[in-house]
Amino acid sequence: MSAPPAPLAIDVTGVTKRFGTKTVVNAIDLQVARGEIYGFLGPNGSGKTTFIRMLCGLLTPDAGTGTCLGYDLRTQQPDIKRHVGYMTQKFSYYEDLTLRENLDFIARVYDVPDRAAAVQRSLERLGLANRSHQLAGQLSGGWKQRLALAASLIHSPQLLLLDEPTAGVDPKARREFWDEIHQLAADGLTVLITTHYMDEAERCHRLAYLAYGNLLARGTVADVVAAAQLITWSVRGPDLRELAAALRGRPGIEQVVPFGSLLHVSGHDATALDATITSLHDPRHEWRRINAGLEDVFISLMDRAEDNFK
Repeated sequence: MSAPPAPLAIDVTGVTKRFGTKTVVNAIDLQVARGEIYGFLGPNGSGKTTFIRMLCGLLTPDAGTGTCLGYDLRTQQPDIKRHVGYMTQKFSYYEDLTLRENLDFIARVYDVPDRAAAVQRSLERLGLANRSHQLAGQLSGGWKQRLALAASLIHSPQLLLLDEPTAGVDPKARREFWDEIHQLAADGLTVLITTHYMDEAERCHRLAYLAYGNLLARGTVADVVAAAQLITWSVRGPDLRELAAALRGRPGIEQVVPFGSLLHVSGHDATALDATITSLHDPRHEWRRINAGLEDVFISLMDRAEDNFK
């Protein structure tokens, strides 16, 4: 017998948000299982942050229904806030307080029991204990990120919402951050994270792609890539810059993207794509059909989406 499905941390249908005449989140359906790491991808202005703010009770949807951690999205926002941790894009803690003072303040806001012990545990878990008396404003980007994560976890939330948490952070700090996220998920915490980094998206259990308020794709990485039905060729050889210029705008060519010493050439119309490649045949170039990558799909979806602010 198969195992029963995991209970849902997020279960919403038709969630919509408008600002004036602009619909910035358009009838989104989303289900996220408890203990899952769910990635949100999309260009700037796609509605990711607005959607997250509705999930954690900071904004009320204009339409749609659903629950977050079993609490009604519209009528039980205070209950949602108590059980959700939210890490914003911009560092939002007090730079003139120490790390310990910042965490103590957040613990007081959430009325965390045995506050001093909770702060100490948080400092130790994220490797901040040796810096506990350092002012937050003196931290590098990676250490600020750790402090922000510690603050969002201080009240032991059931759901963690992370809005582009690794922007501007070096690769080592990003890797350490993701190791911590996977450990938290293994311990049962649900994580919803927005990112522009394809390697981070590939570390999520499932992901969704939003563009200008609309949900265009969702599923595992393999699901999203397969659903895009994007045909991609790689080409290597000399004078690739000239080849790229010759390819752009030709029938069947939707994107031409340099990848190191290669070009990735993609489109959806196989016949037109093959005809264009054949017409530009050069024996110095080696063409090879490859599987489209997540970045190829990301760019294709972005190019084909209609900007709702035009």
